[in-house]
Amino acid sequence: MEWNEWEPLYEEILKDFGYEKKKDEEAARIAANIARSNVTLEELRRLIEGNVVSICGAGRNLDEEIEKIEGIIMAADEATSFLLSRNIIPHIVTTDLDGNVEDILKVNESGCIVAIHAHGDNIEALKEWLPLFRGKILITCQSKPFDTIYNFGGFTDGDRAYCMAKHFKAGKIKLIGFDFEKPREKEGKDMEVKRKKLRWAKRIISEF
Repeated sequence: MEWNEWEPLYEEILKDFGYEKKKDEEAARIAANIARSNVTLEELRRLIEGNVVSICGAGRNLDEEIEKIEGIIMAADEATSFLLSRNIIPHIVTTDLDGNVEDILKVNESGCIVAIHAHGDNIEALKEWLPLFRGKILITCQSKPFDTIYNFGGFTDGDRAYCMAKHFKAGKIKLIGFDFEKPREKEGKDMEVKRKKLRWAKRIISEF
């Protein structure tokens, strides 16, 4: 998805959640000052284009559906820990750094590309964790992209992975372990907001 396609949805999301565009833009600038993407778009294209891409979400059904995984594996944040516990290293992780970042660092050290997302609510996490990544990373943002800070569309870790796979023309996309109705409980998280975010994720995936 290109920025001109994503921007109208982004404006809707800002209004729906009461988020501030300026905070998203600030987060992107802070991320850019800490690190830059060291993966080229051509590398991502070679990895994804024409291939089967299995995107693993952190739904309760991931364990039941793990045998359906094939091709290029993308993990949405917390799904990384589950895959790692099964000795599976994903090819790409999409994260805004609110999952088990230690596990994400481990797979990054093993060659996994990590797409690290900057938005207004994770500025402190960016400052804490972004300097620790030593492998291949891609910096993405919620707002208008610039330089090597990219935006392929998407709102949550799962639908951002989907938008990335679509952008680079995956031959087939399989959603593994996605549950848009019953998110896992997570300490310190407002589950009603989480459910609202998943409704947006479902809409984005269904429309694009």
